[in-house]
Amino acid sequence: MVRRGPAAAGRAGRPAARGGRRADRAADEGAAADPHRTAGLGAGEGHRAGRARRADRLAGRGVPRDSGHDGGEGRVMAGNGMRPAGTTGTGVPTSSTTVAGRALALGRAELTLLLRNKSALYITLLMPVFMVYAMRSGTKNLDLEATGLSVKEVTMTGAFGYVLLFVVYYHLMSAYTARREELVLKRLRTGETGDAEILAGAALPSAAIALAQCVLLVVAGSVWLDMPAPARPDLLLVGVLLGIVLLAALAAASTALARTSESAQLAAMPLAMVSMLGSGMFWPLAAMPEALARFCEVLPMTPVVELMRTGWLGGASTAEILGRLGAALVWVIVGVFAVRRWFRWEPRR
Repeated sequence: MVRRGPAAAGRAGRPAARGGRRADRAADEGAAADPHRTAGLGAGEGHRAGRARRADRLAGRGVPRDSGHDGGEGRVMAGNGMRPAGTTGTGVPTSSTTVAGRALALGRAELTLLLRNKSALYITLLMPVFMVYAMRSGTKNLDLEATGLSVKEVTMTGAFGYVLLFVVYYHLMSAYTARREELVLKRLRTGETGDAEILAGAALPSAAIALAQCVLLVVAGSVWLDMPAPARPDLLLVGVLLGIVLLAALAAASTALARTSESAQLAAMPLAMVSMLGSGMFWPLAAMPEALARFCEVLPMTPVVELMRTGWLGGASTAEILGRLGAALVWVIVGVFAVRRWFRWEPRR
């Protein structure tokens, strides 16, 4: 009887089942011929060597084989092989994202949705213009002698408030409510995007449109209505930015009052109407009765409107400017607190 050595058993191990049977048979025969030989050695070693070579060949066909070294820094283990750090399991390179990049991506998506929604686009672009025209006719009937302002000055400086209310507050309240009911906000929170990034990214298109419309108002007033150039552009810009942040926060907090995007449009009306009539957009505080003026001074939009009016026309002392800045910042803090306290990320059930 011919005894099979390790090389013969390795060649016999090509097909797994047939090679295994032959190797086992050879091991049994060898053990029977030599009683002093340990079972499992000899031909069994050749069978194991054949299996190891088959495993190596299978590894070479799909998953990269482990070469026995780490390949230097920047490589991590992946299954039976190695892959460079910063890549997925399929070898596709990945890149880290930044806060600004994630916010801009959300802003682009929100802008796309805004452009597809004709009713929201109408409210954002045309409603402020219509309100300026409508309020101008009503401002003519007011006694503005005590204010030292003309009709066009009251109308154009109050137009900033209309832009912020309709472009930022009114639109964002509907947008936040719709994204919440569609579970968009809930899904976004499962990723690496933070809560503030989600809300800020959704507000970017409204903020950009509001800034662009405010610039157009200044250009139109200076070129076509013969109004003076802004006396304090810095105050004007600060007032617009504070108004955007404040109304974005109030819009997010006010979504707790709405279940659908349609009801959000109704829920936004009380603050919008009170601000238009009482914050100095249509009726300047200096022309109001003293008791009414004191009440209107504490409204959220009043310090913002006064800052923007002062930034364009000037005429305010340093103490008045600091007081309005402080009041606007207090309202911003109140708005942020309201968002953290009452904003819902999931549908109301």
